[in-house]
Amino acid sequence: MTILVTGGAGYIGSHMALELADAGEPFVVLDNLSTGFAWAVAEGVPLVVGDCGDQALVERLIRQHRVDAIIHFAASVVVPESVSDPLSYYRNNTVNTRALIESAVNAGVDHFIFSSTAAVYGDPAQIPVSETAPTQPVSPYGWSKLMSEVMLRDAGRALGLRYTILRYFNVAGADPRGRAGQSSKDATHLIKVAIETAVGARDKLQIFGTDYPTADGTCVRDYIHVSDLVRAHSDALGRLRSGAPSQTLNCGYGHGYSVREVIDTVKRVSGVDFRVEIAPPRQGDPARIVADSSQARAVLGWQPRYDDLSTIVAHALAWERELTKRRAAPAGQAIGRAAGGSKRSS
Repeated sequence: MTILVTGGAGYIGSHMALELADAGEPFVVLDNLSTGFAWAVAEGVPLVVGDCGDQALVERLIRQHRVDAIIHFAASVVVPESVSDPLSYYRNNTVNTRALIESAVNAGVDHFIFSSTAAVYGDPAQIPVSETAPTQPVSPYGWSKLMSEVMLRDAGRALGLRYTILRYFNVAGADPRGRAGQSSKDATHLIKVAIETAVGARDKLQIFGTDYPTADGTCVRDYIHVSDLVRAHSDALGRLRSGAPSQTLNCGYGHGYSVREVIDTVKRVSGVDFRVEIAPPRQGDPARIVADSSQARAVLGWQPRYDDLSTIVAHALAWERELTKRRAAPAGQAIGRAAGGSKRSS
């Protein structure tokens, strides 16, 4: 049987593809390449260019590849953009997820892993935040993901689809072997932006707000290494395959770093004292959000390997330097797809 990975040419999805390829899992990637890159998909992995909301295409892929599990990453993910363009987020994240869930049910897919977000908690009253905390998003991005969670739960209860919802905190870093990383242009993730500034791709970094109720006045986030995050997906899939019930779990480390602490770490690891500018706060940014990830560790047996901010930054920096070389390659020079592990036949 085969796994369908939607958004598998994007940042997190391409790391999931490497994880699955390394494990010898048969899988197929579906991505519309609006923000992903064909070269980011592990070599030898089938890549279908299309939209996860195209039900005819999805159901044909499920039948053709005998798909029995879906790992759903495809989404729009920029919080400020969701505030200015909410309807596109409800279309890309909510409407398309609804279509994908229906396709899964229609085609008899057994397992569904959904990429959700800590943004469903909004600005939580208690830190660290557990899965039982109230869900009260403060951005259309958070709402679009929460609506998708509700649909998935309802489908699970009514139609027997078993699922795992993973609520990501702040994903960062890159493949430790240098095969993939955050590659999108105009990224808004703090560590990515800081590293772009360190390597000269940006002339400055902006801190959005310095009067939050935190120790140094800047927002605090729980940063999780992308490789640890995709390992949690593999653990979740193994649990579903064992017959375990559906579950909603946080994916974070349980401690946070402020914007200033991240900037200082990037400066130290890179050796570059880049320009930093203070800017007004952005709408939709909670002051502090840190995961209670004890359930993921207990239920999945998840064991993070890269719980260290300096390591996360070092891996991201190495990838950014590799990406700079790729972009500087002569016009017309081929860029190879990421190398993956050996694959089992399906």
